[in-house]
Amino acid sequence: RKPPTVSYDEVIESDAGVGKWMSLIREYGFSYVEDCPPNPSATQRLLERISFIRNTHYGDFYDFTSDLASADTAYTSLALSAHTDTTYFTDPAGLQLFHLLSHTEGFGGASLLVDGFRAAEILKHEEPYAYSILSTHRVPTHASGNEGISIRPTYPFPVLNFAPETGELIQVRWNNDDRARIDPRMAEAWYFAARKWVEILRRKESEYWEQLKPGKPLSKWSLIKKRGIGTNTTM
Repeated sequence: RKPPTVSYDEVIESDAGVGKWMSLIREYGFSYVEDCPPNPSATQRLLERISFIRNTHYGDFYDFTSDLASADTAYTSLALSAHTDTTYFTDPAGLQLFHLLSHTEGFGGASLLVDGFRAAEILKHEEPYAYSILSTHRVPTHASGNEGISIRPTYPFPVLNFAPETGELIQVRWNNDDRARIDPRMAEAWYFAARKWVEILRRKESEYWEQLKPGKPLSKWSLIKKRGIGTNTTM
């Protein structure tokens, strides 16, 4: 089955195209955009059809390659485990777009998407105790790899976060690389829950793999992502 997709031209040329794109992301959690010129300016123009671009310590719109220009695993060719981004922000990144601009004389670098909300439903059904732990225990997170940068959220958040009025799950925050120390009094219970959670994320039926390629950016919301090992990639 073809993944949810819109064309670059229909998004650029009409508000109806933007609406179609947003509807696909709302329904499926992600969407591809076909036939986008593989350069930063066209990609930025695509993003700005939705809204302004959020500025962070990385900048607002930025492109990078695996050269460790920033002390972050994104700037390497290492394989990354399934994760959500910027858990060290009080308000993490929401809608994101990734565009592989160049992949010459390299290999690998496939991307994985996992539906974090579906994984949470499975966890709740199979191991309610683990679901309760990940819904209530607050996990310290931080970003401190670069000189002059030390970021933490206003207060720690659980992995699973809910709307106060309805109790509906509204956010998954999972990034083992950004996680700080777990309270020793909760360590045994938390690691039990985390182990079960990761086992669900790694199930074959939980995984959707796709090799990104120039001209076909990926936009996502509320999905956990992962990158396979690869070389010579510019995003």
